[in-house]
Amino acid sequence: MPKNKFQDVVYTIIMATIMVYGMVVYNVALNMGGVSGATFLAALHELPIMVPIAFILEFFIVGKIAKALAFTVVRPTDRPQFITYAISICICCIMCPIMSLVATILFKDTKTFGTWVQTWAMNFPMALLYQLFYCGPFVRLIFRSIFREKKEQNTSAAKSESKAA
Repeated sequence: MPKNKFQDVVYTIIMATIMVYGMVVYNVALNMGGVSGATFLAALHELPIMVPIAFILEFFIVGKIAKALAFTVVRPTDRPQFITYAISICICCIMCPIMSLVATILFKDTKTFGTWVQTWAMNFPMALLYQLFYCGPFVRLIFRSIFREKKEQNTSAAKSESKAA
């Protein structure tokens, strides 16, 4: 998990990109009546709009609120996995209605309260399951491999310098 602001930015960019892409593919598939190669290509067109929105919301607003809510249920001394799951669930509970509203305004033909509620209801189960079982673990794997390599490179460089001296 991120240990400083830079890592937090990198983590949030990766998470927003992969989460948004998966959810856009899901919504495009719903609109097209199924999944095909065209579904994955069509989803790419919404990424330049939706990823920055998701990043800004999560990084500056939702992440802080979600952590505060999660720690009303878990304690800092609990297992790190439980803390991660609690925060992920809280983020989904906040981000899903907001991003569904954004998608309703930007991409739906009918921009009514009912359309937003339906979009939210269709997205929430998918968002929660995708986050907990696929996207979250995958992003954490990517993040660990990026920052582990840098740590190992620094350790290798330090060992090389000490051997040279």
